[in-house]
Amino acid sequence: MMKRSLLLGWISLFGIWVSAQEDPVVMRINGKEIPRSEFEYSYRRHVDGEGEKLSPKEYAELFIQAKLKVEASRAAGLDTTSAFRKQQEAYRTKLLRSYLPGSQEMDGNARILYQKMKGNVRNGQVQVQQIFKYLPQTITSRHLQEEQARMDSIYQVIQNQPSIDFTSLVDRFSDDKRCVWIENLQTTSEFEDVAFSLAKGEISKPFFTPEGLHILQVVDRKEVSAYEIVSDSLLNRLRRQPLDKGTEAIVEQLKKEYQYVPNTEALEELLQKGETDRTLFTVNGQTYTGEMFKWFASSHPQAVKRQLNGFIAKSLLDYENRHVEKKHPELRYTLQEYAEKCLVAEITRQKVDLPAVNDRAGLATYFKFHSSDYRWEHPRYKGVVLHCVDKKTAKQAKKLLKKVPEKEWEDILRKTFNTSGDEKIKIEQGIFADGDNKYIDKLVFKKGGFESVMSYPFTVVAGKKQKGPDDYREVIEQVRKDYRNYLNAYWERELEESGKVEINQEVLKTVNNN
Repeated sequence: MMKRSLLLGWISLFGIWVSAQEDPVVMRINGKEIPRSEFEYSYRRHVDGEGEKLSPKEYAELFIQAKLKVEASRAAGLDTTSAFRKQQEAYRTKLLRSYLPGSQEMDGNARILYQKMKGNVRNGQVQVQQIFKYLPQTITSRHLQEEQARMDSIYQVIQNQPSIDFTSLVDRFSDDKRCVWIENLQTTSEFEDVAFSLAKGEISKPFFTPEGLHILQVVDRKEVSAYEIVSDSLLNRLRRQPLDKGTEAIVEQLKKEYQYVPNTEALEELLQKGETDRTLFTVNGQTYTGEMFKWFASSHPQAVKRQLNGFIAKSLLDYENRHVEKKHPELRYTLQEYAEKCLVAEITRQKVDLPAVNDRAGLATYFKFHSSDYRWEHPRYKGVVLHCVDKKTAKQAKKLLKKVPEKEWEDILRKTFNTSGDEKIKIEQGIFADGDNKYIDKLVFKKGGFESVMSYPFTVVAGKKQKGPDDYREVIEQVRKDYRNYLNAYWERELEESGKVEINQEVLKTVNNN
């Protein structure tokens, strides 16, 4: 007995050793072990996606940097937010769906449905607002005539005053004051017939629907979105329809794969009575009951047999969805990669992107210490060109500017010389390079010539030549870009200094050689 237990222990240890040899640890980052398979998956994805011919050793630096940012984002709790979890669940659902049996056939059916939508006269979406009067089924003929006459008179006002604000009429007279987007099969056919026949901005004549009387305006229109945007909703629509042959084949395949065992007596009772409290079937030993069917049926109003077929299909597809990762191990790394990319993007946005745009003090300080980086190749003239009605005005204007801060020049000139109704000065203010302004070229850079502006024969300039900008706002986009790079480099250096990284160089050498 002792020998047997020792042998089992040795076999167990041997299995762990073999497993470690098959997928050894390539590095540890803050104590977390990274197996070679994970690093190799990421490396190959990077090489295939980016086209960069980096060696595994070179790529290791990028990999470690990204992992440290993921650790920082988790420490900040970004992986616990509801927005992150919803984003991950949506991606997981979409990714796993592509691994389900028959996914290509379902996608093909969805594309056929998409083409039909595009060819439909009611394709796309229309945004509408309306003057609506609800008419109850018990309305008297006299009351109906009164409401129709009221709507006709409102429409006549619209006809006589084409520029009238339709929204104000909606606010005054409509029982429905919403402005909404609608698409095909979303409302009554009578309403859609009118809505999709109108051009943008067009207003309909009064018309009836089973709900009441309407005068409709189309506010905006949208074409059918790209297939990639609407594919999920189309696939969901197909799944709500009776099972097609393709889906039936998938369901039959899953029944065999996951040991579907029906309870014939319970199924017959359900079909006869419309309900049962017994177990309907099992999938790999997991029970599916009449109570579970009841919840499904409440949101799928159909004949009981169709409801049952839909419930069986959904149960098997959901089971496959939950277990597909075991059949496709690479999915784990795909899902992990997506989650980590989202975390890195969000922590980078908070730590780097937002400060680079909004941190005015930081931008100003960065510019102050790096002002030489923003010097121009050739000097520029920062100032104003003044076209004046006479020499006296030109002299007064130049004298006035000496006492006023540059940012107030244009405002003070207008208030002083252009308030009597007759403009005495025309003003051009800015930073001028050689060739930007013919007046600056002649009066400052001593090149070319110009003809005086009609009625403003005296042209003078005020300002100074500069080798570079005075304020970061004059070159704000470039400063923001450089400040962002600075913040990112500083943050990455902080992460590297505070993180603990160990690399097994011997294992790293084997990456991409298997």
